[in-house]
Amino acid sequence: MPPEPRLSPFGERRYNAWNDYVKARHGGRVQKVSVEAGFTCPNRDGLLGTGGCTFCNNAGFTPGYLDRRQSIGAQIDNGLDFLRRRYPRTRHHIAYFQSYTNTYGEFDRLRACYDEALAHPEISGLAIGTRPDCLPDQVLDYLAGLAREHIIELEIGVESCNDIALHRVNRGHDFAASADAIRRAATRGLEVSAHLILGLPGESTASMLDGARQLSALPLRGLKLHQLELVRGTALAREWQADPATVQLLGEDEYISLLADFLERLSPDLLLQRLGSEVPPKLKLAPHWNLRLYELAPRVSAELARRDTWQGCRYRPASPHA
Repeated sequence: MPPEPRLSPFGERRYNAWNDYVKARHGGRVQKVSVEAGFTCPNRDGLLGTGGCTFCNNAGFTPGYLDRRQSIGAQIDNGLDFLRRRYPRTRHHIAYFQSYTNTYGEFDRLRACYDEALAHPEISGLAIGTRPDCLPDQVLDYLAGLAREHIIELEIGVESCNDIALHRVNRGHDFAASADAIRRAATRGLEVSAHLILGLPGESTASMLDGARQLSALPLRGLKLHQLELVRGTALAREWQADPATVQLLGEDEYISLLADFLERLSPDLLLQRLGSEVPPKLKLAPHWNLRLYELAPRVSAELARRDTWQGCRYRPASPHA
């Protein structure tokens, strides 16, 4: 007789899902409404460099309803009109400052943008995407104050835990900067999520799996995982077009297997916000999968079930004396 399957602590999903946590904490679905505040990035405006990260084209994840020429309040109204049709049972909406680096700029301007969003009667909080090297203490203190009355999610673009890969894609900071920013934010009681891209040039399977260990050792609340996709108009896409051998892209089965390996090594306390990404077809250069984004999570759960494993089953907490 085959052995009885072991019981996953996360049920059929087999990983710790952010949406389940949010619904339980806030009494229902919390939906992000994207806004564009006109911020830039130190890797574009010359402070660190120009041209940005080699994989980055913000058009690849900007919703079609967004018009940056409008005020933040008007953008929220448009976003709510769109999202209500798609998610009519949403309990809370939060303004999502996603494009570029949304803590980079004069503090008074940052505060004015955040306050304008929070002044909207149907906005319950903020989600703020940023870089780890653009989080001064003054901004973190302000966000911590807001978090006493609002939902505040801070999303830090870690992208890789491997300094070779970070340098390879012109990121402009190392992993130590990410670890420092996460610790400083968490010390203030902020809920921090990390954004990670799997498959960047300069990575190996071993280095990506070691990233699960490194992130698990930090005071993170959530994690967004994306596969590397080549977006038209980026330096990395041009590099691949000139010589495909310089950028090794993951196939869909390969990515699912890698995700399962990664999740097995990840702390079971970390909440998964996303397992992958989907660039609009007109902007996507490669890879071309037959898998849609909504199919990814069930495929990963099925792979974990096939292995009879789950998030954290191979996780080993770091020794405090290490």
